[in-house]
Amino acid sequence: MFAYCPECGLRYEREQGYFLGAMYISYGLALITIAALSALLWASSSWSIERAIAIASLLFLPLVPLLVTASRVLWIHLDRRLDPGAD
Repeated sequence: MFAYCPECGLRYEREQGYFLGAMYISYGLALITIAALSALLWASSSWSIERAIAIASLLFLPLVPLLVTASRVLWIHLDRRLDPGAD
């Protein structure tokens, strides 16, 4: 990830540990994604719920980099909304 936005010059990591809040967003998004995949697999097959969760977790792994990036973007937007003047 760049240190600054190439378009507007916004410094992404304002302080040490800035993206700690993004971890909570990432956790929530991961939970929702795995739950939705599990429900879809369980409803469309005759597998047990445990097996559907295990398979959904494996299917989720390639999505992790995308999820981390999305959670950081959401965190920056939330932070800029709550504290727009701080840089």
